[in-house]
Amino acid sequence: MKKKHIHNLLFTFILFTSCDQTSFYDVNKPINNRTWSYSTPVKFNVDIRDSKTKYDVYVSIRHTPEYNYSNLFILLHQSGNKVKDTTHRHEIKLAELDGRWLGTSAGSLLNTEFKAIENFIFPDTGTYTFTIEQNMRDNPLKNISDVGLKIIKK
Repeated sequence: MKKKHIHNLLFTFILFTSCDQTSFYDVNKPINNRTWSYSTPVKFNVDIRDSKTKYDVYVSIRHTPEYNYSNLFILLHQSGNKVKDTTHRHEIKLAELDGRWLGTSAGSLLNTEFKAIENFIFPDTGTYTFTIEQNMRDNPLKNISDVGLKIIKK
């Protein structure tokens, strides 16, 4: 029994020490009245001090169950020191074909995280700006509660 306990502790230690990904930046911003307009993109300023490390960039969306669609199209704009201003369009899947929501539920909201950029290396230190805007046909888009940006250091 003692050996099994030591084995479990060793496994747990290895599991937690081998995970080198840490959340470097994790900010959610509310959408006024849960109504997201084209004219109100959400901006995030991120201070980068390590330009040699790889990062994964996630977009998180919080919405109500009353959201009318199974997906969300966004434009992710990126600018900063030694980075050419870029814009990428992404589709975030929020529900299965049968209508079941994919995100995690927290009370009356659902949260979905989407990996938008993988293994990104910032070309220099400094402040980088990520701007997220909704790119759906509805304007304004209803029942979106929060938009977030998470950057994980690998």
